[in-house]
Amino acid sequence: MSMMTAVMKQKNPNPQGKGLSTILDELSRSQARHSLPPKNIDQVSSELFTSLFVLNTNFQFRPVAAKSYWLYYTNNKFKLFLTAPDDWACGQPGVFIGECVLQNDITWTISLDPEIADATWFIEHIEEQKKRVQDSLENSASLEDAMPYYVSGISYYSRLLAYGLGTSLKTSMEKAGINTLCYEQAKGLLAHEPT
Repeated sequence: MSMMTAVMKQKNPNPQGKGLSTILDELSRSQARHSLPPKNIDQVSSELFTSLFVLNTNFQFRPVAAKSYWLYYTNNKFKLFLTAPDDWACGQPGVFIGECVLQNDITWTISLDPEIADATWFIEHIEEQKKRVQDSLENSASLEDAMPYYVSGISYYSRLLAYGLGTSLKTSMEKAGINTLCYEQAKGLLAHEPT
């Protein structure tokens, strides 16, 4: 093998796979592979809010399930990075918000930095975002109608993951029998759930 051939084999001109349909295939396989549990309206609401909060941040890479990503607030925007707070050579790019992990069911979790969890500006921002998600759920004809199958104005990978999130939550709601219910009907069922 010539030196040029070896160099060409090492370089990947499309390392994140943009433009390939494989990410949607992976989402479908992931959901088929992992048995999605039924979820009640409180679980759906919480996971929808957290996941949309992450998906509305700025990131230009393909997230992988079970890997940590790091959320910062910089230049008046929330941005998701691959680099942890202690790993920056020249200091963090902004205020560290927390560690984000994409789960196998295409939902996200966030472990907030203790300092930011008490910050008034952050709490106010979170409350405003929660109200938007809550209003969307309450004003939709059915819970299924409130799912984010397409969200405009966000990045390529965020849109794909939003579609996967909507599909995942829809499946869990179908298993719980609440996908066609409105928010109030689904909330009413909580009173009959065993504790």
